Amino acid sequence: MSVSQRINLWLVFFTKKKQTNMSAEVQLKIADNKGFFYIDIDGKREAMMTFVFAGENKIIIDHTEVYPGNEGKGFGKKMVTKAVEYAREHGIKIIPLCPFAKSVFDKVAEFRDVL
Repeated sequence: MSVSQRINLWLVFFTKKKQTNMSAEVQLKIADNKGFFYIDIDGKREAMMTFVFAGENKIIIDHTEVYPGNEGKGFGKKMVTKAVEYAREHGIKIIPLCPFAKSVFDKVAEFRDVL
């Protein structure tokens, strides 16, 4: 295999991988007063953000984790964005105890209405 063929093969692989990751949807599961937002790709968990309910009108985001190999893909921010959408839809507030989630709220002024 020539160098140009290897480069083309790598570009095809990289492009397909990026497209799969770009279409990653954030899902939500809630049970027993706690829940989590998560991203699965091809049946494998790639990122997760956990929260607990604090009364009827607040959630506390307590942990965000992006699994190795997924750093820099925006998965953490996607999950925070989904949490903000969820909060707005249900008229609740968010308390971001997780340092990552707090940093997103500090940087994105448009999200602060749910704090």
